Amino acid sequence: MKSKAARLRELIAKGAITMPGVPNAAMARQVEQVGFDAVYVSGAGMANATAGLPDIGLLTLTEVAQLAGYIAKAVKIPAIVDADTGFGGSENVARTIHELERAGLAGCHIEDQEFPKRCGHLAGKSIIDLEEMVERIKAAVAARHDPDFMIVARTDARAVEDFDRTVDRAQNYLAAGADAIFPEALQSAAEFRDFANEIDLPLLANMTEFGKSPLLSFEKLSDFGYRMVIFPMSAFRVAMKASEEFLRALKKNGAQSDWLEKMQTREELYELLDYDPNAASWRGFSDR
Repeated sequence: MKSKAARLRELIAKGAITMPGVPNAAMARQVEQVGFDAVYVSGAGMANATAGLPDIGLLTLTEVAQLAGYIAKAVKIPAIVDADTGFGGSENVARTIHELERAGLAGCHIEDQEFPKRCGHLAGKSIIDLEEMVERIKAAVAARHDPDFMIVARTDARAVEDFDRTVDRAQNYLAAGADAIFPEALQSAAEFRDFANEIDLPLLANMTEFGKSPLLSFEKLSDFGYRMVIFPMSAFRVAMKASEEFLRALKKNGAQSDWLEKMQTREELYELLDYDPNAASWRGFSDR
């Protein structure tokens, strides 16, 4: 049987894929249930939804590996995870790869920000020297046991340097052995297009809302040449907006009856979780 990492490589070799972002395993199962081929484990989602923290690198490697591992093991489709800055220098990056592989992830992305990092679409970011990031990538590539485990190099240079330097960094990351490039916070459709024209490697585009990048369609990004398109916080934002509206109504009315038609039913949840309360056992992760 092919590994999930091998399956991910097979998918992007054939064309572009949409990767909805999730903060937890239940939502990952929904992504799989509706027919997506892969899922993205959002670093912001894990920090915001699980710990109630901002996306500034406050979760540890141990926490990220555990939370992302729940997600990876809950679905049959491949999952890649936001590994922030790799949790330290080259030696730390190597351990990060070991832990994420062991947790069942198909790949991860590591960025060139300095620690403590910031959300990729906020001002005030700082990035490390090119040579240091190259060493991190080399360490990541050397550390993996499964050669198909995907190392995605993310560069935040567009907000710190300029577009040309972002391209230059990406080309150096490619030479260092990265399997894909993630240019964060490009600022126009033309920049997404021009970046794809300069980099001969699978590319990942981030379509996060309320940030610096325009919201381009999957079809347009695919036409430009991107092979992975992530929507890291979209489902989480929709869920949070809906839960806020429900809680306000509950506070006002003292009952949830008017919301039943908007809720996932008990039966729908059990189906999502592969749980039959009448069966002798729960099959859970057995076939995943």
